[in-house]
Amino acid sequence: MARIIDVAEPLGLWDYADLAFLAPAVQALRAEAATLVPALRGRKLWMINSTPQGGGVAEMLPKMVSMLRELGVDTDWAVIQTDRQPFFELTKRIHNMIHGVGSPDFSGDDRDLFEQVGRENAEKLRQYVRPNDIVVVHDPQPAVVGAILKRELELPTIWCCHIGLPERLPVTRAVWEFLEPYVATYDHAIFSAPEYIPSFLAGVSEVIHPAIDPLSQKNRDLHTHGLVGILCNAALAVEHSPVLTPAFASPAMRLMPDGRWAPPSSWDDIGMLSRPIVAQISRWDRLKGFAPLLDAFARLKRCPRPDAGEVHRSRLEIVRLVLAGPDPASVADDPEGLEVLEELRAKYLALEPRLQSDVVLLTLPMTSRKENALMVNAIQRCASFVVQNSLHEGFGLTATEAMWKRTPVVGTQACGLRQQIRDGLDGRLVADSTDPEAIAEVLNEMLVDRNARERMGRNGQRRVYEKFLIFTQLRHWLRSLAETATR
Repeated sequence: MARIIDVAEPLGLWDYADLAFLAPAVQALRAEAATLVPALRGRKLWMINSTPQGGGVAEMLPKMVSMLRELGVDTDWAVIQTDRQPFFELTKRIHNMIHGVGSPDFSGDDRDLFEQVGRENAEKLRQYVRPNDIVVVHDPQPAVVGAILKRELELPTIWCCHIGLPERLPVTRAVWEFLEPYVATYDHAIFSAPEYIPSFLAGVSEVIHPAIDPLSQKNRDLHTHGLVGILCNAALAVEHSPVLTPAFASPAMRLMPDGRWAPPSSWDDIGMLSRPIVAQISRWDRLKGFAPLLDAFARLKRCPRPDAGEVHRSRLEIVRLVLAGPDPASVADDPEGLEVLEELRAKYLALEPRLQSDVVLLTLPMTSRKENALMVNAIQRCASFVVQNSLHEGFGLTATEAMWKRTPVVGTQACGLRQQIRDGLDGRLVADSTDPEAIAEVLNEMLVDRNARERMGRNGQRRVYEKFLIFTQLRHWLRSLAETATR
């Protein structure tokens, strides 16, 4: 059942304030906290979600919890648990339905299962939660937990939904009708885009964008020797000379032409440090658009550009596509991951040998969060540009992360990505994420214009600084928490 997650972040706000480019953001956060935190004294804040690792919410919460504590807010993090695998199959279906995918049907057994798992976890949390506390529930999986604690303890509750779809479809109406009895009981709701708010929550909702920690292992600066060391330690590059740091306990794994998974450098060098690299790093989810991106890259490689100059023809000859995601066995709340990875494996094995050598399918182990984050950091920094070809996207922190690193991003018209990327300014937006020809055209345009990529990278980093760093996010959260506590 539900368990409390230990949070021990090594960096405090003073570490961020010591850096000139972050000091103003920290100062603004501290100033606002001084006026808002007194309203939360004597209360514990509970953050509740469905997994301790894998996905944006699990990545955000440790730093949020740590910084809230440092600002004077007593905060803990709990994760719901169950050994009922059908529960996570149901919640994955709910996730897809909120994005407009799936059949608009639920059975009585679905509701019984959803409520039973929620009830069991709520009973466990009753040992810790007190009537004066504030409960924040993230996403649909634990929605019942907050509803039960609200009813039984009459405490303030907030539901934070990180996913959504701008369109209103039969399938989205069905899933919101399924969730309404639970989430409508909360005092307040938070979404990552205004278009996601269902009508029955319109009067009690606000928008707070997700954000990144600029000094996390995934986002901190990497000097040249550190970057090379990470690539070698993870087997993402061939070690041509000794490196200072030891090999990671678990290397990245690459799909080989014979269908085996093996350390990437056991075949050939990917070329992270020398080749043009187009990279997408996401959870293995059909909504992330991996398959059409792979088709688009194959089209780009197969169809020579008759008007391309000699340099660009050489660039197209050696460019590689890197598709990476976490080891799906390590993400408990996403049973679809293995299926999606197997589908991509089949597409890869069907490619001609010449293309197989230029498509790199990677799984990144989660045995060490630090090492996993460093692998992602290194791949994003080595990429000529990062792609997030999502069919639908709640927000898309993988885009935010790349923008912070001054790596330009190719996104889509998915609502979450439109919140971040201004087409032509901070990156590019593909008109149709399912159209390989349209995607290939944008990939080609990005590869050919280095000056545009550099300009977009600079603009993207500035936009993240102004809008999507954790300091701005926490200022909005403190306002919302203080208002909820004083109602």
